[in-house]
Amino acid sequence: MVAPVAIALTVLAASSASPCEDLRGVSVTNVTITTAEPVKAAPAVPAHCRIAAVLTPAPGSHIEIEVWLPTDGWNGKLEIVGNGGWAGVISTPAMASALREGYATASTDTGHKGGSGSFAVEREALVDFGYRSMHELTVAAKAMVAAFYQRPARLSYYNGCSTGGRQGMMEAQRYPDDFDAIVAGAPVYNQIHLNTSQVALQMQMLRDPALLVPPAKVTLLAKAVLNACDPGDGVKDGIVSDPLKCTFDPSVLQCKRRPNKSNR
Repeated sequence: MVAPVAIALTVLAASSASPCEDLRGVSVTNVTITTAEPVKAAPAVPAHCRIAAVLTPAPGSHIEIEVWLPTDGWNGKLEIVGNGGWAGVISTPAMASALREGYATASTDTGHKGGSGSFAVEREALVDFGYRSMHELTVAAKAMVAAFYQRPARLSYYNGCSTGGRQGMMEAQRYPDDFDAIVAGAPVYNQIHLNTSQVALQMQMLRDPALLVPPAKVTLLAKAVLNACDPGDGVKDGIVSDPLKCTFDPSVLQCKRRPNKSNR
């Protein structure tokens, strides 16, 4: 992991500053930088240098990444963010949140596009999704941080939930030197067990369509829960902030049986 950072610093060592566009000249193994552009501040996103790149650590790999570097107010730290579900997209909302806190941040699509598991028939794509893409992203992001700020990040963190939680656990086990701290929320750590259980439930519902809850009833229940529990935190914002304090009884939605006229 040291070599890419050293290469990046060598490329830009002659200048006292490292403008965003100069990062196009940074050379990192298996990394092709496609975009290095300054981005002006917006209501939800501070001004930053946006880097987009493609990583090709193995034949057949095509891992897209983005690295966002705060133009002002960098806190000296790097926060890599994880994905959800089958990934297939760069987690820009999580990146924006990290950027607002002053972090340099980065994310990857894990080597494929779209939210399905169809990519898994290709072995290298499966490996990239499983663990390799996150490590390769971290190596590249650290190199970009060091080149742009002329010094490495003081601390490097990982933050992810669900699939992102699994990614964090894989990082801790396979690449323990990548991060100083890892937040792995709701980790999908037993993929085979989880997928098997979900397929079993789907097969059961396909055999008996009566088990499926109609969309209209799902909407009815969701609205009733919000009406009953949303105001509990003092703010009606469409969010139940503390589900454990929600005491909604769904039986109030149960249809009342009409009396049989013959029994009157």
